[in-house]
Amino acid sequence: QEEKKQLTLKVEELERKLETTSAQNIEFLQVIAKREESIHQCQLRLEEKTRECSSLARQLEMAIEDAKRQVEQTRERATSRERAAQSKMLDLETQLSRTKTELNQLRRSKDDAERRYESRLQDLKDRLEQSESTNRSMQNYVQFLKSSYANVF
Repeated sequence: QEEKKQLTLKVEELERKLETTSAQNIEFLQVIAKREESIHQCQLRLEEKTRECSSLARQLEMAIEDAKRQVEQTRERATSRERAAQSKMLDLETQLSRTKTELNQLRRSKDDAERRYESRLQDLKDRLEQSESTNRSMQNYVQFLKSSYANVF
């Protein structure tokens, strides 16, 4: 009876450990889902910045064409308007440069985030696999205890 009591306590302890491990697994899965959502959000922001960059490039092309037409119309008006167009062009180029820099930074950030998340995901998978292995070992041990108990009686 003492042995039975000890075995029962061990089984209960193993069942508690199993429940804890299951809860951890659920938490890990939630973390993975959050990370994947974060990656998705980064991808959406990257696409938005890419569209902005294309729009700014089109605006820059339109500004250059406008400046050329003004030069053809009159030399006098062209001088003053050319300065304005050049100023606008410089602003747009600066903005485009900033946007490209931002886009490159976002790409690097996205790549870094993907690498980190992939690493974390692999780590979580490894830990999950280890947890499952531990669960299997515990189940085998419990089965062994049941068999031993059955053989004893």
